[in-house]
Amino acid sequence: MIALLLALGSSLAYGCADFLGGLGARKAHVLRTVLIAAPASLAVELMLWPLLGASFGAGALGWGAASGVASAAAFALLYRTLAIGPMNVLSPVTALVSAALPVGAGLLRGEHLTGTALIGLPLALAAVVLVSAGHGAGAARPSRTALLLALGAGAAIALQLVFLHRAPSDSGVAPLIVGRTVSSAVTLAAAGLMRRRLGAERPAYATSAAAGALDSVANLLFLLAARTGDLAVVAVVTALYPAGTVLLARGVLAERIHRGQLVGLGAAAVAVSLLALA
Repeated sequence: MIALLLALGSSLAYGCADFLGGLGARKAHVLRTVLIAAPASLAVELMLWPLLGASFGAGALGWGAASGVASAAAFALLYRTLAIGPMNVLSPVTALVSAALPVGAGLLRGEHLTGTALIGLPLALAAVVLVSAGHGAGAARPSRTALLLALGAGAAIALQLVFLHRAPSDSGVAPLIVGRTVSSAVTLAAAGLMRRRLGAERPAYATSAAAGALDSVANLLFLLAARTGDLAVVAVVTALYPAGTVLLARGVLAERIHRGQLVGLGAAAVAVSLLALA
């Protein structure tokens, strides 16, 4: 039950971070937003170091660095995917892959699911797709390149979660610190290579920093959840983060929640209840 609550907290934090990051990216190039968010995220993790401890052993360094590389790859693939579009088709593909692969990894490592979990997990996967899809999801067919990029983005997100899960359970926040340092360095290098394309717009500093801070909180809650529960369950519940983004967009931007998304939100609530019973 504790792992489920932590995963729900991670999902909510990821959803809020994505919402704020999206707002920031409307004001300036997305890399400018990330260049503010990434240091803010790393600062939060460094502040957590004295509270939660960090052991920088070989496992923490290796798996943390791997998660950082996967995080940077996920960022690049995801935004390239959404740039090609159609978003309403490709976003659910990315979300489904990012949820399904950790489930497979957990089951392959010997995790066993109860009867209610066997019902709740597929229902949660369906909820991820429904909540991620916007209005008119079937209106356009993606190109093969766009579909491959969407699959790659989902796989990169999934690998980030799996790598964090593989880090030693007694390493504290070391994997998060290492991972964020690596992903920040990769992002900084990408921004340097693309500096002529970034434009002159000033980023939304407060919004971008808040997005980075919430991303760190989400990573921490996922790590704690994965250390106390099954990866298969934790990853799927965490992947429900689009629900938080959708609800915030409704409350703050007055965006309409479409019928399929409402069904997805209801399915998510039922799925989480079944997983709690498990």
